[in-house]
Order: sequence, then structure tokens, then C-alpha cells
Amino acid sequence: MVSSTNNFLYGEEELSCSIALEIASGTIQGQLSNTARKRVRDSKLVVENIVEKGEAVYGINTGFGPLCTTNISKEETRILQTNILKSHSVGVGEPIKNELAKLMLILKIHSLAKGYSGIAEKTLDRILWHIENNVIPIVPSQGSVGASGDLAPLAHLFLPLIGFGKVFYEDTIIETEELFRITGLKPLELGPKEGLALINGTQFITAHAIKVLDRFHNCLAHADIIGAMMVEGLQGSIKPFYSELHGLRPFKGNIHVAERVKLLLKGSEIMENHIDCERVQDPYSLRCIPQVHGSSRNSWLHLKELVQIELNAVTDNPVIINEELTISGGNFHGQPLAMALDYACLAASELGNISDRRIYLALEGNSPGVPKLLMKDTGINSGYMILQYTTAALASENKGLCFPSSADSIPTSMGQEDHVSMGSVGARKALRVLGNLEKILAIELLTATQAFEFRKPLKSGILLDEVHKEVRKKVAFAEKDRVFADDIEQGIELLQNQTIIQRINTVCKRKDLTLKTTYSEEFENY
Repeated sequence: MVSSTNNFLYGEEELSCSIALEIASGTIQGQLSNTARKRVRDSKLVVENIVEKGEAVYGINTGFGPLCTTNISKEETRILQTNILKSHSVGVGEPIKNELAKLMLILKIHSLAKGYSGIAEKTLDRILWHIENNVIPIVPSQGSVGASGDLAPLAHLFLPLIGFGKVFYEDTIIETEELFRITGLKPLELGPKEGLALINGTQFITAHAIKVLDRFHNCLAHADIIGAMMVEGLQGSIKPFYSELHGLRPFKGNIHVAERVKLLLKGSEIMENHIDCERVQDPYSLRCIPQVHGSSRNSWLHLKELVQIELNAVTDNPVIINEELTISGGNFHGQPLAMALDYACLAASELGNISDRRIYLALEGNSPGVPKLLMKDTGINSGYMILQYTTAALASENKGLCFPSSADSIPTSMGQEDHVSMGSVGARKALRVLGNLEKILAIELLTATQAFEFRKPLKSGILLDEVHKEVRKKVAFAEKDRVFADDIEQGIELLQNQTIIQRINTVCKRKDLTLKTTYSEEFENY
């Protein structure tokens, strides 16, 4: 929980995905308490005493990686820490989004504030300044293998501390040298261990994982709504969503999805109209929505659980326990999140795969009253046929992106880092798959809404009826061909802006409909 003053205390309180996103958006402010500051000062003093004693401790008075046996003199330790930021700034590719870079700053300061890294208080204050003033370092997207954490991205993230690199400042990208001229800031002189503390960690992977959880959750919530609309539009059976069935195979995700879809279909005249029809069962893309959507939701829950641990972990190396004990271990290794991100990537792809199947099913014209290609006057009109080409292309692209990045490992650091996680690659890939998934679901939303029109004058239940109204505010019923790309853009915007979910939440509260949690509360609780 966040303190009553609506401020989050770095290093003390439990950080969650939603709190991290709120700090990044400026809704909540993060602060360093006096308790955290004391821990930081004490840890820094331990490092300084180690340097004074001259006892070789990795990363404090030795080289890094394969140079770990090279002793560094007391006079050279400060130069070493500056050089490590310079030498490790080897990132390439397009810069990551500002929100991701800001999340990296938030995650890093929270970890450092726990007092196990030997960082200087003034260094944390400068990071805090960047967050509070929304001055965000420019971080290239490629270059991390997720081994000693995210070395290259973190090096770029903290180059501005020593006067190098670029930042996003007042809607433009400028050199740090120019930032210092404008603001009067001076470069920091890093002490022993500080450079290593800044670049060791999984903050690049974890920041991406937060956004994966956020966007994936949005897709999961919409997939249930849109899937319910398609069941209704194609007059599928409601029986596959009965609790009596899912109690016999009680996976959390399956039960969750079945309950939601059943509630969404409650009171639908369309469903009641064919309750005694002759069809025995529906195709899997309708009948197995709880099993497929539920499995993807189980993957989301697994990733959420692991990210929650990582958000509040110390992923530095070496870790300063006390003056008698410093541990050079592997808390920076990205494998715990790398494997879960690959799982989430596959789960997101599958959500798009079954969505594409439902779209295809809607076009076949096998559901009574629903015309082939979802348009009565076809021949001169292609109807919704080509929209499914797009979802097929997106679903296929996602399948190609599902090879697990964590299954690969290329040794680095002259063999010292002989097994790496590739978690940063998997994290970026998962966001790419989710971007494609959002487009697929947007097209299914349009398709399901079109199918519904052929059920009139029968009405949906109260929830889906509101969804149809929201879609029709942006996209009209299609009687003939038009530039459907415009419709698709509107559908994507509806999904990304959560317009439909917000509408459902409003109706649920107004009508006192009982959900275990509303769609919005569900993510806040994580």
C-alpha cells in the first residue's frame, strides 16, 4: 500500500506494477525516507572501508567480468566507475519509449534504496531529480543479453549522471551537456562500486515486463468481452460456460473466464431465442473460450507473481550485506523473468490465434441469419473477407515470434558470463506480439458487432448492449464495402483507450451486478 500522503517510499514500501506506472505518470510521487537514506549511507561507508583496507572485493577494487582478478588501486577506483558507464554504453537500435526508461529509473532507485549496493546518497538524489522533472535519458533498445542484468541499457540510462549521453527534456532530445548548461547541474563524480551498482540489475527487462502485464491484461479483458459478443452473434451455446463444468477442472483462469462470459451473456434475448435449437455443439473457437483464454490468463498470473518479486528485489552485484560479508553472486541474472516472458509471449499469440479463428468462423455464413462475409449484397462487395487476411497475417507473424528467447544463450565476457538469459530480447518481443494481438482483437470486435446487427430486433443483455452502442459511436454498420482500415484504427483506439471496459464497469456499478472484481480493480490489486 502507498502511504496516506499519496507518496511512495522507495526502498521501504512494497512496489507493485500499478504503483510503478502511477509514479511514471506523475499520479504518485516517490520519495526517499530518512530511514532509507541512513541505510544508503551505511552501505556506502562499508564500501569506503573496504577500499581503505585494500582487501580485494569484486567490483569495488577489482576489474569487472574477466578482469575480476585485476586489482585496482585506491586512486583509480573512481576512474574505474566512470569508465564502466562509458565502456558499457554500446546499445544500438531505436530508443525505447520514455515511459519504459522512466520505469527503469523508478525500479533502479527502489532497489538501490534498500541499502545493499554501496551507492552514494547524492547519486540517488540525482536519479530522483530526473524522475521528478521528467528528464528521461535516451536508451537504445538493443544490446542487452540479460546476463549481468541489462548492462548496456542501464549504462545509457545513467550516462547523464556523469555528463554524457542524451535526454528527453521539454518535448525534445538534447545532449546532456546542453541540459547542464540550461539547469546548472554538474556531472557527478562516482565513488567506488557506484558505476557497477548502476549498471548491474534487471531493470530493462522488468520495466518491459510491467508494460507486458499492463497491455496483456487489457487484451485478456477485451478478449473475454469480444469472445462473448461472437458467441452471441453466431448463436453459440452458453452451456460451455457453466460453473458445473469448470468445477470439474478448476484452473483459476478457466473459471475466471467462464464466469465473466456467462455474466456478459446474461439476459440476452439472442441467446434465449435458440435455447432449444438442433445444434449439438459449437466449434472449439467458441466452445473452448474458457480453456484457451483461461490458459493465457494463467500465464499472465504466473508472470505477475514473478514480476512482483523482482520489483522488490536487489539485483545488484556484489551485494553488500555488512562490513564482514559482501557476496558476489548472480542476482542480476535475467532467467526468472526471461522464461516467464517467453511463456507470456506464447500465451498472447494463442489469444490472437483463437480470435482469428472466430473471425473466420463468422465469415463462413454457417450461422442461421448471418450472411456469408457478414454482408448481404456480396459479389460486387467483398464484405469482411479481407479483414481476416490481416488477422491471419498478424497471427502468423506472432507464431514466428514465439521461439523462446530464453532457449538461446551466447557466452559473453570471455567466458566469464557463459550462460545468459536473453530476457531483454524476449521482453521486447512480447510487447511486439501484444501490439499485433491488439490489432487482431480490434478486428474481431468489428466483426462481432457486424454479426450482431443481423440478430435484430432481438437484443443483447445489458452489458453487451452497451458495448455495441460504444462501438457504433465510432464505427457504423457496413452495408457495402468501404475503406475498412479506418474502421480498424477506430477499433484499435477503442481497445487501447479501454473505452469498452470503462463502460462495462460503469454499468456494473449502476446496476449492482456482482463480479469478483471489476475489470479496473483487478489490475489495481496486482
